[in-house]
Amino acid sequence: MDFSFSDDEQAVADLAKQILGDLASHEHVRKVEKAGGARFDRGLWKAMAEAGLSGIAVPESCGGAGLGFLELALIAEQIGRRAAPVPFIECAVLAGLPLAEFGSEDQKQRWLPGLAAGEAVLTAALVEDSGDAGAVATTATQQDDGYRLDGRKICVPFGQLADCVLVPAVEAGGELGVFLVDPASEGCELTELDTTSGQPEAILTLAGVRVAAADRLPGAGKEIVEWIADRANAALCWLALGACEEALALTAEYSKTRKQFDMPIAQFQAVGHRQADAYIDTEAIRLTAWQAASRIADGLPASTEVALAKFWAAEGGARVVHAAQHLHGGVGVDRDYPLHRYFLYAKQLELTLGGSTQQLLKIGQHLAELPA
Repeated sequence: MDFSFSDDEQAVADLAKQILGDLASHEHVRKVEKAGGARFDRGLWKAMAEAGLSGIAVPESCGGAGLGFLELALIAEQIGRRAAPVPFIECAVLAGLPLAEFGSEDQKQRWLPGLAAGEAVLTAALVEDSGDAGAVATTATQQDDGYRLDGRKICVPFGQLADCVLVPAVEAGGELGVFLVDPASEGCELTELDTTSGQPEAILTLAGVRVAAADRLPGAGKEIVEWIADRANAALCWLALGACEEALALTAEYSKTRKQFDMPIAQFQAVGHRQADAYIDTEAIRLTAWQAASRIADGLPASTEVALAKFWAAEGGARVVHAAQHLHGGVGVDRDYPLHRYFLYAKQLELTLGGSTQQLLKIGQHLAELPA
């Protein structure tokens, strides 16, 4: 079996690495963070759009590259390595993929060209107070000219900066629908949240928000939400992989130069064991994330593989960044040194759209449903 990337996939990864390496250095990201306001580098996002990265999976008919999920995942890995302040997962995965897959032609032409050009920020509001992406209390009441939405969504990524939010809501009869909502609509209220990593998130409160019938995604909303959640969690695993890779690289370099008792701490057996364990965890994240992304790219059922990958990203990722912090000592918490950013990033990714316990429950349910 050939586990190597194709020429196109490798070219996408190399391009993302080059752009992010040049424009999302630690010094530059620190400058963006110190500037205050939302953690969003519009210049970097525009450069990624001009290189075709933000619209990597957008159909060519809508101005994108028309490539697949593996290419998207490889870009996410490089973003994780830089903890880059851009809405790639939000735009490309939470909104771009479902619009391309389920949207009407009008919906695609209205939103996807702007997404590919880096001019429109799109996201999805999958989480409510229960914390379960599948539990929806927000309601959609049908009216003559469309729908009225009422409810509350939490942890909406880039919600305060979004031009459009995909909102799941329960319709009459219990059917789930997914609606395209303008956050500036009357009845919408956005409340900014302080997050672990500093990434922008908001609470979206909907009180009698009117949505046209043409702004409902065609198809069954339950299947659409599950489809989005699988791809979002798979992409989060690649972000976590990038963060762990960089944390491990920083630790390896630091342990070669930091001396105790007149010798580099890398020569201490306990330090070597700790770094070896972190390396094994990182490779486990890579393997499971690759398996999940490959099945998604091939159009195969992938819910169990995604849950397994997210379990490793949550459990293994936490061990990697804790080891990195431990081996760095006080330097690891210095905000003028980049390691703190990967620790905070990994901790937030660990719980986003379900932590390790929720993923094990999904795997257990799958096993219970297998024929005896």
